Amino acid sequence: MEDWPTSVLAALAGGLGGAILGLAARLGRFCTLSAIEDALFSSDLRRLRMWGLALAVAIGSVGLLAASGQIDFSTSLYNTLAPNPVAWILGGLMFGIGMAFCGACGYGTLARVGGGDLRALFGFLVLGISAYMAIAGPTAHLRVFALAPFALDDSYTLRTLTDVFGAGETVAIGLPFLTAALLAAWSLSDRPFRGSFRHVFWGAMVGVAVVTGWIATAQLSGDAFDPRPLASHTFSVPLGQTIIYFMTMSSATLTFGIGGTLGVVFGAFVGALIRREFRWEGADDAREMRRHIVGAFLMGTGGVYAGGCTIGQGVSAASVLAISAPVVMLSIWCGAWLGLNYLMEGSIWRAIMALVSRD
Repeated sequence: MEDWPTSVLAALAGGLGGAILGLAARLGRFCTLSAIEDALFSSDLRRLRMWGLALAVAIGSVGLLAASGQIDFSTSLYNTLAPNPVAWILGGLMFGIGMAFCGACGYGTLARVGGGDLRALFGFLVLGISAYMAIAGPTAHLRVFALAPFALDDSYTLRTLTDVFGAGETVAIGLPFLTAALLAAWSLSDRPFRGSFRHVFWGAMVGVAVVTGWIATAQLSGDAFDPRPLASHTFSVPLGQTIIYFMTMSSATLTFGIGGTLGVVFGAFVGALIRREFRWEGADDAREMRRHIVGAFLMGTGGVYAGGCTIGQGVSAASVLAISAPVVMLSIWCGAWLGLNYLMEGSIWRAIMALVSRD
């Protein structure tokens, strides 16, 4: 394997982590939207506790890697991009609404593709294309001219929660472990959750998948001839990269994100076969298909504006304690809440009134 191109090794590493995530979606029922739905409408926190446990594993492991000096996370995307709270909030709201319309986030969409859902396959194409449109296409103009002016300049050095609470060695080492311990304690404080091996195991494995992404790309970033950027899993722009790669394979390069995208589909496919759930499904009518198209477009565009999706910001960025993670995830939560109420009430105004009346 030493003679293999770095791009191939990066894709294989992404594929391994992606396969774990795909299995977690199918066998463990790990899903951010379902966690939000269960918490809001059923008072069922099991899947939210899975998400909390995934964060605990990811944050604690990243903290250990950073404290031991094995990986310098200051070079990651979440530590180098200019902070833009306006873009984070707008993108998060768009992503959350789109997630509600599609019934899954970008990661969940790939997991559904692996289970034979043709609606999700179409959503994957729309999401990937719209993400690239937000990078260099029509919707990129809104990002550049309307949102870029709100970005904070390079003199703003608070990129992580560690920076916020102080740049000392004690904070840098202690804060990740304290955060991970609190999340793990909350997740495991529920006896039924602790007693469910499936929920505990697959929640932890989501965190493991994100950590393996950081480790693999850190190793490959040192290649003198073809260095790879330090990154972990996210599922907005990589969907577009995957589409472009299959259309222009001879002139495109494999990436960690492409491998992760294909890995989720493969892992979900295997998981669907194990549970005997694989079946071809399509939209019931044109109205449902239209909702999926609009939702996928909002997710692709919002994912770029926000700098990541429910996995990219919700776990990968959160694992390095990026300040963008809580802002984006709160915005995604609010967007999903609004989107779900819209679907139940039938109009934006009634959805807003329903939310106000509940408060």
